[in-house]
Amino acid sequence: MHTIPGNDVPSDSPEGGDERLTRWEEDGERSAESAGRDLADVPAVEVITTTAVHLMSAAAVKVGLADDPAHQTDLDEARKLINALAGLITAAAPEISDMHARSLRDGLRSLQLAFREASVIPDPIGKGPGEKWTGPVN
Repeated sequence: MHTIPGNDVPSDSPEGGDERLTRWEEDGERSAESAGRDLADVPAVEVITTTAVHLMSAAAVKVGLADDPAHQTDLDEARKLINALAGLITAAAPEISDMHARSLRDGLRSLQLAFREASVIPDPIGKGPGEKWTGPVN
């Protein structure tokens, strides 16, 4: 049995449990409001580029470009991530500056080439991950 900080009512009693639940719900609402305010302050370009960088990082690990490729390589997962990244970059390119789009395209191309190199049975040209959106990469 334990008590809620600042309260002498045991948390396993009906009164303590209700108060704890109420506090938990209030904390959750405050966190959600704070996150909403934080996101409202972030420009769309930053959200897009941050998302792309997360996809790139995950794809790099799955392609085998991380510290432990023997245990982290998963080309099926890498294909999904690279496809999502290519779709995002292609769709977002007109919305973000050329400076941002160019560096994202370069990173995507590097991942596509790394995927091709890591594949035991390479995809036909134009059929690799993301090539539906980027065109053939060689």
